[in-house]
Amino acid sequence: MSFLESIEQLSFSTWVRESPSILAYPTVLWLHVMGMGVVAGISSVISLRLLGIASNTPVKPLERLYPVMWGGFWLNAATGTALVFAGASTKLVDPTFYIKMIFIFTGVAVLRLTRSRVFRSLGPDGALPESARPLAWASLICWLGAVTAGRLLAYI
Repeated sequence: MSFLESIEQLSFSTWVRESPSILAYPTVLWLHVMGMGVVAGISSVISLRLLGIASNTPVKPLERLYPVMWGGFWLNAATGTALVFAGASTKLVDPTFYIKMIFIFTGVAVLRLTRSRVFRSLGPDGALPESARPLAWASLICWLGAVTAGRLLAYI
């Protein structure tokens, strides 16, 4: 039995994949979608503000949303791991999975850079540093790419 098939045969993996319980696959998938909505949604709101949308809204208070985004990220990490375990022999050999992971890890790096280079460098009047716009575009691209690759992973 291959390593990936042995992951799929774990009792937890089998439960997620085959249990008729609504707490199994449907709930894990729903939580995964909700977590991604939190991460991609809040990140997009911040990015759009950095690009000039809703320019009357101050930027600094948006930093308080980072703990919520991290909560969504960790929810996604846990539920994504469960989903990968349930279908390891198909997901872990699909290049789309690795494309999704590249977008996610790059998106997380951009979130961290945005917090350190934008929120920590705001001018006294809330003026944005030069790095704000490129980081905002990078964030939008990363999360759009992660969501798109995730959806393609389910259908390819």
